[in-house]
Amino acid sequence: MGQQSFLPEIDRKQTQAAVEAALEKYRIYKYLSVEEREASTTAAYSDMPRSSPTNVTSDQTANIAIYNVDSQTYREEYCKRVERAVKRMPKMESFLIESRYMTKEHDYITDQRVYSFVFQPPISEPTYRKIRWRAFYKLALDLKIIVEGGGARGS
Repeated sequence: MGQQSFLPEIDRKQTQAAVEAALEKYRIYKYLSVEEREASTTAAYSDMPRSSPTNVTSDQTANIAIYNVDSQTYREEYCKRVERAVKRMPKMESFLIESRYMTKEHDYITDQRVYSFVFQPPISEPTYRKIRWRAFYKLALDLKIIVEGGGARGS
């Protein structure tokens, strides 16, 4: 008789892709500056009255300021949410995620470099993959990006 699990069947490949996309979004929000919108200062001549047919006047500067503040706040909150999720993980898992995925140097750091040189003492590739999957699984659950389906389940 098989053991009944209360956890959903996970599509491992799609879940891993979703977590990697979330971490890419984190790096973009954390390390790349986003151009803020600016109001146009060029006067435009129009024969039309300044108010719209609903008698609501558009305030371009206020709309842009609200957008800039809201988008900055959203980016900061997203980064804090990811950082909190990683901090709640066991030490090995959080160390792996921070060393491999949450750094400005992400494009220049490979999995092999992390398990061979960053971990002290070095760990094997299979051990690295197990730790990484556990970390991805927890991040996917925490960020609510887990992909259910017919993929193989992690150990």
